[in-house]
Amino acid sequence: MNRNRIALTHRVTLILLVAVLGGLALVGCKKKEAEVPVVTPPVATEPTPAPAPVATASVVSVDLGNAVGADMKVATPVTTFTPKDTIFASIATNTSDAMATVPGKLTAKWTHVDSNQTINEESKDIAFAGPGVTTFQIAKPDGWPAGKYKLEVSLDGAVVQTREFEVK
Repeated sequence: MNRNRIALTHRVTLILLVAVLGGLALVGCKKKEAEVPVVTPPVATEPTPAPAPVATASVVSVDLGNAVGADMKVATPVTTFTPKDTIFASIATNTSDAMATVPGKLTAKWTHVDSNQTINEESKDIAFAGPGVTTFQIAKPDGWPAGKYKLEVSLDGAVVQTREFEVK
């Protein structure tokens, strides 16, 4: 019986040894977990400021009349003129930034609608700065023909306001 006992102990030891070695083999074959990289935080920098918006000019209003005041504004806006009237266009403008100077070109194109003829076209280069007023005028000493007329006001080549008027 001693012999059986020794053989049994020997077998159990052998089984335990195989189990331990197998477990070690499994642990040794196990994939290594990826190392966590060390992340260095970025160096703090000042944010880049957004560029300042570009100032723009715009036409606020256009008034027609037969006289202007010292402020270059039409004294009494009208849409009907006599043949001997000098016709004034008072164009109010403004800039998006009152402190900025915005270069631009205002154009006044006067048309006799009935004959589809351009009577006069004039442009002025202007340094717009805040609110302002620019005037254009047309006159015909021998008198305007009766009929319908139109004024187109352009800012930098784009028509921004139109006014129709009549000579009676």
